[in-house]
Amino acid sequence: MPLEFELCPGRRVGGAQPCFIIAEIGQNHQGDLAIAKQMIRMVKECGADCAKFQKSELEHKFNKKALERPYTSKHSWGKTYGEHKRHLEFSHDQYRELQKYAKEIGIYFTASGMDEMAVEFLHELDVPFFKVGSGDTNNFPYLEKTAKKGRPIVISSGMQSMDTMHKVYQLVKPINPNFCILQCTSAYPLQPEDVNLHVITAYQSAFPDIPIGYSGHETGIAISVAAVAMGAKVLERHVTLDKTWKGSDHQASLEPNELAELVRTIRLVEKAMGSPVKQLLPCEMACNEKLGKSVVAKVTIPEGTVLTLAMLTVKVGEPKGYLPEEIFDLVGKKVKINIEEDETITEDAIENHVKKVKC
Repeated sequence: MPLEFELCPGRRVGGAQPCFIIAEIGQNHQGDLAIAKQMIRMVKECGADCAKFQKSELEHKFNKKALERPYTSKHSWGKTYGEHKRHLEFSHDQYRELQKYAKEIGIYFTASGMDEMAVEFLHELDVPFFKVGSGDTNNFPYLEKTAKKGRPIVISSGMQSMDTMHKVYQLVKPINPNFCILQCTSAYPLQPEDVNLHVITAYQSAFPDIPIGYSGHETGIAISVAAVAMGAKVLERHVTLDKTWKGSDHQASLEPNELAELVRTIRLVEKAMGSPVKQLLPCEMACNEKLGKSVVAKVTIPEGTVLTLAMLTVKVGEPKGYLPEEIFDLVGKKVKINIEEDETITEDAIENHVKKVKC
């Protein structure tokens, strides 16, 4: 199957396609539908490709004791962890409203399905692709059921080993070839020494027939830009309207000015990646005309002389003549006219000698 595939209708990823930028709103909306819509518009205006949320069916993601556990963190929205999560969880109808809003303003909309029932709902919602969070990457029954839905999949790899990721690839690939893997470290905020961008290269080598991307939880944009320069074809970053808001994800998220700068910088870097063909470019012609050097006569060379290296040197000359790299090719050639000292060696001065043509 091809390295490139359609992640969203009309938008392909991989190959020579531009990096697909996912703005992870997650639950940074504080449980407020109006803030969620404001964030969708913000990521659209900043130039991201997709606004993403996190959908859970809480009784399917957590057991009873986990939901009843007291939650006294400064980030808590309730006395128990269940109350906290329920405050942040949008209903099915609210998700439909958010999806409609995203469609109206023209940005792709999806969510991480945080349990199997959430995936069922997102499939019913007809999201363009599924996102598998790192916590479910080694949940193989979940992964198999998700893959069988037939939608493209983006899989994060935080908390996993390379051995596990090989198993993930071997499980998903025969069922659904349209997926990609993101290098990810699950720490918030993520310290630079724990990013391990070289894993992107390792994934590219291990899984050469799928796109590889990066999900970052670091502060700032530099590391994410570097990931794209290394070939990340999908990039996910958490976003917020205010890093000081209550919630453990805000500190590792990008505010609007940072997200906009990230998108601008990625598109600039992609443009700068250019072509692997090294050649003299049209934009270099003016500099080459002004400063490009030629082979010139170090001494006066009479007609009929067989050239030696001692007779030649390299200078910026007028007119242009043989390139410096051709100086050794001139040794042993006979001149058919008199050449004055410091004069450019031109093609019409050399007997039976044709300049090499560069492809």
